Amino acid sequence: MHIYFSGAGGVGIGPLAEIAHQAGYEVSGSDLSRNQMTDQLTSLGIQVAIGQDGSQIAHAHERKPIDWFVYTAALPVGHPELIFARDHGIRVSKRDELLAEIIKQKNLYLIAVAGTHGKTTTTGMLVWAAQQLGVPVSYSIGTTIGFGSSGRYDPQSKYFIYECDEYDRNFLHFHPWASIVTAIDHDHVDTYPTEDEYYAAFDQFIGQSEWAILWQEDCGDLSKVMGQNTRLHLIDKAKVQASGRLDRIPLVGQHNRENAYLVKTLLVDHLGVNEEKAIEILGNFPGTDRRFEKLADNLYSDYGHHPAEIAATLQLARELSDHVVLVYQPHQNTRQHDVRDEYRDSMILAEKIYWLPTYLTREDESLEVLTPQQLIDGLSSKGAAEPAELNDELWNALQSHRDSGHLVLVMGAGTIDGWVRDRLTK
Repeated sequence: MHIYFSGAGGVGIGPLAEIAHQAGYEVSGSDLSRNQMTDQLTSLGIQVAIGQDGSQIAHAHERKPIDWFVYTAALPVGHPELIFARDHGIRVSKRDELLAEIIKQKNLYLIAVAGTHGKTTTTGMLVWAAQQLGVPVSYSIGTTIGFGSSGRYDPQSKYFIYECDEYDRNFLHFHPWASIVTAIDHDHVDTYPTEDEYYAAFDQFIGQSEWAILWQEDCGDLSKVMGQNTRLHLIDKAKVQASGRLDRIPLVGQHNRENAYLVKTLLVDHLGVNEEKAIEILGNFPGTDRRFEKLADNLYSDYGHHPAEIAATLQLARELSDHVVLVYQPHQNTRQHDVRDEYRDSMILAEKIYWLPTYLTREDESLEVLTPQQLIDGLSSKGAAEPAELNDELWNALQSHRDSGHLVLVMGAGTIDGWVRDRLTK
């Protein structure tokens, strides 16, 4: 089977192309520009064309007929490659449908990590644990990691570990052997306009799992799952915290310890790993890129862009410093209209807040674009916040904070991380 990946340089598509190649499929693809991922795929012998005017896919199809065209939700409906694929009767789908097919064809047991927050870190913990235990494993994770590639197929593996995203209802393509659900907190309003729709999707996902591990507290938001055939492993977070069992895991950050506890439960109670060994392995977890990633002295970067994620990451930062400075770039104006009231107490652990304009993507053009000041006005700690721009003035202010020993945390899923990294290299 010949699979063509449009946008092969992306963090979601690229690892899947690598997985498909390692699994024995014919793989080719394209992207608008060359990057680290396209170079990685090329080094594996995968033909990745630069440019997407339609001639690239035509050439690949002429060389060997394409059976499956894979693309991302960001691809416009009038994209030349998408038009070519449909005009030539090629099967067309987003990435999750293909991955589900690969898992089925290779007879792998899917361990899926879902949830509003913490998916990437928790998936990374599972991959890390498998590596440390010497267990062959295939996996896909939505970021780069320092202990392996973002995606891998191991022909010796029995399990496939997957960061299973609810956006665009992607996770409903899967029927996991086991699921970890880290948290359920209404998000992605462009896909799920109401809380009921969001929780109904998690109902369905958990119902499609053979069994699932989740916090007891989240089950109050799930209306149907308790009556389904899924075997549930429910954990009372309050009891675990009160017992001190959470604090046995030597990781910084309450949310990291909570996510690690879910992983430990899977390893110990369902895969037979010794508990002390599991705790030791998880305590040495090196983290993933863009999840409280240290870029330089007193400077950290994080992908979080939801109020609950901000609060959790600030709690982690305060375990390391009493003086935390937050630079925040909101993501998607449509989302800001939905979560603006949830920001209220999310940043109280930050001593100073620099609030950037919202990174715009997949927008509802009928909505007013909320300004930094409009969003700041809803904070209980608004006296500590001020609007800012990605410019020399902000960079100089951040250097002054760092020189004073303050921990500077930059957060957002837009351009902020790249801007900081570029400044560090100048």
